[in-house]
Amino acid sequence: MICNPLDLTGKAILVTGASSGIGRETAIYLAGLGARIVLTGRDLTRLEAVHAKLAGQHLMEAFELSSSDEIAPWMKSIAGRTGPLHGVVHSAGVSATRPLRTISQKEINSLMAINVNAAFGLAKGFRQKGVFAPGGGIVLLSSVMGLVGQPGNSLYSASKGALVSLTKSLALELAREDIRVNCIAPAMVMTEMGEHLKATLPPENWNAVEAMHPLGVGRPEDVAAAVAFLLAPTGRWITGTTLVVDGGYTAA
Repeated sequence: MICNPLDLTGKAILVTGASSGIGRETAIYLAGLGARIVLTGRDLTRLEAVHAKLAGQHLMEAFELSSSDEIAPWMKSIAGRTGPLHGVVHSAGVSATRPLRTISQKEINSLMAINVNAAFGLAKGFRQKGVFAPGGGIVLLSSVMGLVGQPGNSLYSASKGALVSLTKSLALELAREDIRVNCIAPAMVMTEMGEHLKATLPPENWNAVEAMHPLGVGRPEDVAAAVAFLLAPTGRWITGTTLVVDGGYTAA
């Protein structure tokens, strides 16, 4: 008998940023593997559009992640309806390309609130008694910009680098509770944001971006598959790691 090593049948998984891009594709991909998805984002109308693509019973929750202290009680209430969560995927994120001289404290606070502070809140919420299922996992979406430098990306890079370090420490702290914590660092992925960048750049500039990816730019499902690998039984013995999904971007 052949079994599917990525089978997630009946597993409840919360996905932030599920209304677009990588988060949306991750929700669809995991649902296709049998998971029960809790889709969350700020725009209920867009969440409804994603929910309509999913077969099975799933939950939608419009929620503002910037209030990190409110995340833990919110997750407790979700688990009360779904049962213990098998996983959390933090795909919600804010991107910013700014030269250092123009970065304001307000921009720093706003970006860090979603990219980093919310990750703390989700981890704190997940580890509550009755919220997580033993053997469950957290997957944080970082970026290759958290591993390499790029002019004009210091704020975004700092936030994504923070997730790489946070993953290591949380993995050690939560291992005793049978919770795994991992991170994924994608390079350029053709989400709506990627398509917008392609449309706004001169062709020669976009060609240069593509040339930095030996296997070409990625698709959202490339990242979604990596998330599934880490949350499924295939990731049982993996924690504290950053899985680079970048088409060879960081190999140069």
